Amino acid sequence: MDLFLLPLQCPVIMASLRRLLQIASSLQPPASRQRIQLFSSGPSQTLEKNVPYQKTLKESGPQTKGPSQALPASADVVVVGGGSMGCQTVYHLAKTGVTNVVLLERDRLTSGTTWHTAGLLWQLRPSDVEVELLAHTRNVVSRDLEQETGLHTGWIQNGGLFIASNKQRLDEYKRLMSLGKVYGIESYVLSPGETKSLYPLMNVDDLYGTLYVPKDGTMDPAGTCTTLARAAMARGALVIENCPVTGVEVRTDDLGIQRVAAVVTSHGTIQTPCVVNCAGVWAQALGKMAGVNVPLVAMHHAYVVTERIEGIQVSTLS
Repeated sequence: MDLFLLPLQCPVIMASLRRLLQIASSLQPPASRQRIQLFSSGPSQTLEKNVPYQKTLKESGPQTKGPSQALPASADVVVVGGGSMGCQTVYHLAKTGVTNVVLLERDRLTSGTTWHTAGLLWQLRPSDVEVELLAHTRNVVSRDLEQETGLHTGWIQNGGLFIASNKQRLDEYKRLMSLGKVYGIESYVLSPGETKSLYPLMNVDDLYGTLYVPKDGTMDPAGTCTTLARAAMARGALVIENCPVTGVEVRTDDLGIQRVAAVVTSHGTIQTPCVVNCAGVWAQALGKMAGVNVPLVAMHHAYVVTERIEGIQVSTLS
């Protein structure tokens, strides 16, 4: 059954896309780390929350508007979910030449959980594959999208710190630094004193050290998704908002294998042989529509956003 499942809000999307792109290529015409992200807002005060939507997940009500554009009768690939994963998926499919692709979003882009994510992107991981994929993602967000669309993703190269509160964790960070050197990623293992100089408000009394990666950064999640969608549409992809999916039609082929046949929405049906499940916290519900169990559990994450605080702006190593 060609129902692909992608987890929500992970900067490393290309690993999950590899299998999808292999299948989609046939459709083309010939030819838990504890870390601190260093950032500060501008000097002006913000009196209201800077979020694009008034309602929250708990407050979301029934759909009141029709789809943002007419649904096509068929598509080579239908991506369900207009968050970070869905927008990344439709962008990369379109960029590889799969232009008969449709993204369906039940409300507006990023209106699920993407809009309030922290937007962190760090480069070092224990796996060399992940390091390469993160480097690709960073290039897309920090460089490629702006060159392609003229729009800024909100990328800020503010650096990041991995915090080591025991010797074993610090040893792990030293290994990460070694791996980073192989791939040209600038990083430093800092003593508590050096960490204090870089981040003056940190209490370093209980630290063994930190791993500092100067070129880590943050992005604006909503801005990034909007830019990804704009770049995909420029290549021929369709992005349709206000169009909730209500069912997935599955048929058994001559070999007895169940295959996706169509996506059913409140506003029509799209015939397609391939559906990509990028519905995030709704992924289980979407999977059940096709008879697929999605082993995904939503987790709460907490972070703090402040106005500018003197003393914690990004410093440089002396």
